[in-house]
Amino acid sequence: MQGRTPQHKGRCPLHVGRRDFLCSMGMSALAMKTGLLDFASELFGAEPAAAAAAPGKPVVHAVFLHPKTDKYWMGWPGACYDLKGSRALYTKTLTEAAEKLGVDLKVHDEPLTNKSLVDTFLAQCKQTPPDGVILTCMSLNSAWGDINNFVASKGDIPTIVFSPMGTSFTGHLGATRNAARTFCGATQDVGWLATALRMLKTVWDMKNTRLCILTGNATVDRPLEPLGTTLHYIPRERFPEELKKVQESDEAKAIAEQLKKEAKSIVEPKAADILNAAENYVAARRIIEAEKCHGISMDCLGLVGSRIIPCPPCMAWLQLNDEGKVGACEADWNAAISLRLTSLLFGRPGFMQDPAPNSVNNTLMGAHCSCPTKLDGFDKPGHEPVILRSHSESDIGVSPQVLWRIGQKVTVMKFEGPGGMIVGTGKVVANIDTPPSGGCRTSVELAMDGMADARDSRGFHQLFIYGDLEWPLKAYGQLAGIKVSHI
Repeated sequence: MQGRTPQHKGRCPLHVGRRDFLCSMGMSALAMKTGLLDFASELFGAEPAAAAAAPGKPVVHAVFLHPKTDKYWMGWPGACYDLKGSRALYTKTLTEAAEKLGVDLKVHDEPLTNKSLVDTFLAQCKQTPPDGVILTCMSLNSAWGDINNFVASKGDIPTIVFSPMGTSFTGHLGATRNAARTFCGATQDVGWLATALRMLKTVWDMKNTRLCILTGNATVDRPLEPLGTTLHYIPRERFPEELKKVQESDEAKAIAEQLKKEAKSIVEPKAADILNAAENYVAARRIIEAEKCHGISMDCLGLVGSRIIPCPPCMAWLQLNDEGKVGACEADWNAAISLRLTSLLFGRPGFMQDPAPNSVNNTLMGAHCSCPTKLDGFDKPGHEPVILRSHSESDIGVSPQVLWRIGQKVTVMKFEGPGGMIVGTGKVVANIDTPPSGGCRTSVELAMDGMADARDSRGFHQLFIYGDLEWPLKAYGQLAGIKVSHI
């Protein structure tokens, strides 16, 4: 396969675009109509029930810390640093981001100028804990003692310290470096405050996420700490039962036509296969809505192998992930929560894959039956090319072969339990065809960074994600109480 020249320049992976905001707030009809299946659907008319049932908005307090003065003289940040004007700029940046993200932002207009005021604010937070706090340091020397005391005493409140250039040296950042549920963003980029708010919103969103897991015969809810995400288990038989209700529906037929229209080419699948694939999507969406969840993961291989369903749900999962929801294979909840995080934090989907180290090239190959197409992000026009193929292991139904951009920087990540995450980076060097190769239809080869031997890569079903996201994931991990280690 030939690589393609990247069509846009990189940007900070956490900066928030229009579509990213929509995804953060719950999928609206407009937000969802940007994936491969860009068509009118009655299901698109409503928000996911779980999003509507979430307990309001996250409450975030924003405060500014500096001495009681109107102007500095000598020393950093310097006499040219406009205290009043800077507070106004920081407030404007945060307020605009809060409106777009759906955050209940409480900006404290009066700065905290002494220890007594800081202690009063700390007591308020302990009495009525907010969902997050942003402390903006506006003094090189007089604010850090109060900031460090707050961080040490705040408990589990997710807290971000914003230290604009001119307000910290290396030594000032030591106390917050490993503090629990705390991240210090020391940067000249005032726009990063929107990123800070987005990270806090993601912590809240993950806490209020419900994912439907179809496996076994029981119905039970399982909360995951420290994330707070709920795994909602229901019997696997629910899927074929729902599938029977949507066969030959007008909606499924419209989806099938759009699939054929948007594909780069169609190899093995026939018209009946594509209709079956569309029906899988409709059934999955109805289960998600009925169970008030944000996504779905299912042990589908047994259903396909025993011919209980005529087509694996590969294309359904593609579309769900392109919409900013979750479609995860094999009832792998670690992969499901990873997909949810990627969507919320970066506004782009991840590719859940089976890792196959190439010991000849010292690369990491990853392959799976389902892959999203909106790899550049939900707010980007178009999608990566997709060829409609059969499901490789069964040679029935429809699976996508998505063509990845050669040379594209990629992050590899996955949760290892709700309190841990593995992260690494690499670069796309090839798309692999099946045949002549075996494995799944979407098959991508990465040259990994900082890995002497690709056989040392940890985990299974890790996500491949467009972009260099290692540091943002580490920052989120600090804030969310998740241990992040190299893959």
